[in-house]
Amino acid sequence: MTRWLVKTEPDECSIDDFARSPDIAIVWEGVRNYQARNFIRDMTVGDEVFVYHSSCKHIGIAGMVTVVRDAYPDPAQFDSKSDYYDAKSTPDNPRWTAVDMIFGRKFPRLITLDELKVLPQLESLALVRKGNRLSVMPVSDDEWQAILSVR
Repeated sequence: MTRWLVKTEPDECSIDDFARSPDIAIVWEGVRNYQARNFIRDMTVGDEVFVYHSSCKHIGIAGMVTVVRDAYPDPAQFDSKSDYYDAKSTPDNPRWTAVDMIFGRKFPRLITLDELKVLPQLESLALVRKGNRLSVMPVSDDEWQAILSVR
């Protein structure tokens, strides 16, 4: 099992969206960065994922979800009405990947970026490094435990 962190804008897909329908998988689509896409391709059923709210007033890790479907071609890339449409992507040669995830738990409080930045175990985590805008990233076992210790 691998562990991950995904960043999302809460008005687009938040931990509350997962919590509202805890038994229904949500398609994690719309990632349009090649490095993040490659990480999504590595996601498999059972992987645990931190949900990080970004581009909002209160940023930080809000909870956890679990991957319930291995990576597959992102359906939004073929939908011309979608914000994530990619005219260069074809069913025979898809460029983008999605996974399905299901609610795990919402944390009692947000674990803020400021709290994460001071943890020495996270100095290698892309999230806390300056200039990093990656929306999907792996989290090592030590980093995972360090983050959980903050709650």
